[in-house]
Amino acid sequence: MEHNHINWKKYILSFIITCAIFATVLYTSNYFSERRLAEVKTIQDKIAIDILSSETQFALLESSSCKFVGSSTLSSELSSLEEKLNITEKDRGANDAEIQSIKRYYSLLQIKDYLLMKKISEKCKTAPVSIVYFYSNTGDCPDCEKEGYVLTRIREEYPEVRVYAFDYNLDLSALKTLISINKIENKLPALMINENVYYGFQDVENLEKNIPELKALKALHIASSTTATSTKKR
Repeated sequence: MEHNHINWKKYILSFIITCAIFATVLYTSNYFSERRLAEVKTIQDKIAIDILSSETQFALLESSSCKFVGSSTLSSELSSLEEKLNITEKDRGANDAEIQSIKRYYSLLQIKDYLLMKKISEKCKTAPVSIVYFYSNTGDCPDCEKEGYVLTRIREEYPEVRVYAFDYNLDLSALKTLISINKIENKLPALMINENVYYGFQDVENLEKNIPELKALKALHIASSTTATSTKKR
């Protein structure tokens, strides 16, 4: 009888310890999820201010020389927001109402950035390189995650390239209009590069082949790296 009593104590103690561990893990997970969400909102607000500033700057540049327009004219933090948003979405789930709201706003910021770049390129006769990427995270696009990694590498190797990523199924009228205007079919992943649309997975080699400007950028990076190395040796 005493032996059974001791066993019950062990079971109760084990149950309490298990509950405490579970509660600690849950609390920690929620804490970091909320922290990342706060970071996402902070970056989102900064980008909104950057793009408003860019619009105002463009209005000023309409009567000014294009020599004042540089790669820093538009917001450079969209990719940072996307990365944090993706992590938070995985934690909280794709159907989380707050995440969906932020994704809509983020997508609007991307479209705004994309249109501003087109305006500036038309005025200043420049040819910026941009990739518009359409994906799905509803389980019907096995290559989308892999394509995301490829585009992350492109961003890292070619900082001058603007990459815009859109959830094809997001309920956002502006995005649906963008999809309709460019006749993007639901064959994902889909990439729009210089008005040409490519369906299916594209590796780095394919992207470098489909974007001739990347060769020039690569040559420029190599030349710059060589010059920097020579300068250090002196």
